[in-house]
Amino acid sequence: MANVSIRDLEIEFGNLKVLKNLDLEIQPGEFIVLLGPSGCGKSTLLNAVAGLLDVSAGQIWIGGKNVTWEEPKDRGIGMVFQSYALYPRMTVTGNLSFGLKMAKVAKEEIDKRVARAAKILQIEPLLKRRPSELSGGQRQRVAIGRALVRDVDVFLFDEPLSNLDAKLRTELRVELKRLHNELGSTMIYVTHDQIEALTLADRVAVMNGGVIQQLASPKEIYRRPVNRFVAGFVGSPSMNFVDGTLSVEGGNASFKLANGGLVDLAGYDFEAPPEHGRPATLGIRPEQIDLARGDASAKSLPVNLTLLEPMGADSLVWGDVAGTQFSVRIDGDAHVETPSKVDAFFQPAHASIFDLASGARL
Repeated sequence: MANVSIRDLEIEFGNLKVLKNLDLEIQPGEFIVLLGPSGCGKSTLLNAVAGLLDVSAGQIWIGGKNVTWEEPKDRGIGMVFQSYALYPRMTVTGNLSFGLKMAKVAKEEIDKRVARAAKILQIEPLLKRRPSELSGGQRQRVAIGRALVRDVDVFLFDEPLSNLDAKLRTELRVELKRLHNELGSTMIYVTHDQIEALTLADRVAVMNGGVIQQLASPKEIYRRPVNRFVAGFVGSPSMNFVDGTLSVEGGNASFKLANGGLVDLAGYDFEAPPEHGRPATLGIRPEQIDLARGDASAKSLPVNLTLLEPMGADSLVWGDVAGTQFSVRIDGDAHVETPSKVDAFFQPAHASIFDLASGARL
């Protein structure tokens, strides 16, 4: 296990600054996921750690060693790419052992490492096959195994599951989690898939515009997003956002909708005392809403329901609040009339409120 320390890192391509004064401390044995949309800088950051890109400023330390200008082979890392990048004419054994042979590792040691990787990844029956004889999931296991045989302390994954179908992605997510638990190695994983991030990570770094917006546990990212971008990016379907203003009277805060309606915010944990009349956005996740009052402390929003979308175990009901699109996740067996006007109940303690201008959590 090794720690990874990224200090004041900047990367520029011409006049375009892709990473901006980025700091990130990764503890030994930690599974960190870099999450964000295309172009946010997550793969650039991973490639910089791998030594595939030169940095414009800052430093990268791995295991207490400054590797900013070290060659990739000297950084003690193993990398798994989005494409399998397997040698088509080699068997699985050949693909796993090729890098070790080039490094002039003894044959006995190569055989030992290949056997160990094959056992961990459960690909022992596939060792004599060529890539063309493997499924997508099996090829990706071989690609992971090629990194695994290097016996390194830090593994880098660049969207390794994005080329697989939904079923295989789910299966390999479980395999990767099991692999991390078994090896205890430091892992840095890049994805735009929030489900992968929330299920795999010890901590998630949500990135946008070359900056880490929030670094926290999956639960913290989901429950207390630091700004509207993080709140909207994490969650499927996205968090509901309704614009309005804060109303504070006698120490009690409410949210005033555009149509003049007031929503009591008793129970919401503000970061600082709320300001009366401040333009704000109320955010509530679809799964945190109930169409029946189950608790006396729940507050309500008037919703115009227009569409029911069955999804099996649950259903999504779509509509609007004060003219803004709104969705509610309900039990798949629940019956809801559409179109209809109903009250949607929620706990303010589970909601999020953001400044309308900056998007920062209030």
